[in-house]
Amino acid sequence: MIVAFMAFKWITNPEPRAERQLEETVVAASRQHLEAILAKDEMELVDPLSPNRKVGKTYVYRAGDGWEVSGYYRRDENDRWHPYLMTLDASHAMTHLKVQDPMLRESAEKNELLEILP
Repeated sequence: MIVAFMAFKWITNPEPRAERQLEETVVAASRQHLEAILAKDEMELVDPLSPNRKVGKTYVYRAGDGWEVSGYYRRDENDRWHPYLMTLDASHAMTHLKVQDPMLRESAEKNELLEILP
């Protein structure tokens, strides 16, 4: 009886669903920012909404007043996977992007939010 009651309380608790919806919104915003920086309509993404454990683990979590989203992308099948870590503020605006992609060095010189890792 106690187990059934606890299961009912867990199932009907709206907090985890609300948190999941918020995380999905954050990841969707991070995708838009990444697409804008890469200026690429078609690319493969591995992020918390579309995980692929063979490529690597991905995360979305709160960081202070904002969020951090990690993932991987590649431009096409001939490209290697590029890991990234994006920091967003409370309004889901990008505040920083760390990425391992030498093709973005020129963009990083013009964009102070972009950091290229070796």
